[in-house]
Amino acid sequence: MTDPKDNVPNEDEPQVEGDATNAEQPEDLIEAEGPDVEVPTDAPAGGATDLSPEDEALLADAARGIAEDKLSTEDRDLVAEMRADMLRAQAELVNFRKRVERDREANREVAIAEVVRALLPALDDLTRAEAHGDLAEGPMQVIGQKIRGGFDKFKLVQIGEKGEAFDPNIHEAIVQLPTPGATGQTVADVVEPGYKLGERVLRAAKVAVAVPA
Repeated sequence: MTDPKDNVPNEDEPQVEGDATNAEQPEDLIEAEGPDVEVPTDAPAGGATDLSPEDEALLADAARGIAEDKLSTEDRDLVAEMRADMLRAQAELVNFRKRVERDREANREVAIAEVVRALLPALDDLTRAEAHGDLAEGPMQVIGQKIRGGFDKFKLVQIGEKGEAFDPNIHEAIVQLPTPGATGQTVADVVEPGYKLGERVLRAAKVAVAVPA
């Protein structure tokens, strides 16, 4: 005889509904269909895209314009004033850099001019020796060529030639010679040549000037 207690389900045991053989297997699952999305294999991580500087500038201008559209009139005036101050500061910085470069170049020219001016007496001796034929041959000729080549690198130019019109900016008249038939002041003789370094006169040429009699 069967005990009725055997037909009472045990609440402690898990109840299984249905046949275990009817449980869904992984291969029976149906994959949900959706739109195909093609993902580029060379897309950078994080969704970033490579933009040219021009594109980035356009995006920045667009974002700035959208942001300014949301500003009040007072805020727009403040933004415009700040932008004008920034442009003015940039212009001042550019001008400052130009002044620094210009002053640096001017200081360099002054330093070179002072050094060359100090060497002019030696150059005068070299010119006199050459005029007397002392540099025609031998080692002094090579030395003289090297010295003159060094001055040429700094664009040193000799000024003052016989027959040219007298110019007080580059000539120093040490004597005047009344000359019949002369119609103006001309250089009759060069006592000591002058020199220019670029457009800067280092020393005026000492000359004798022919004047109308």
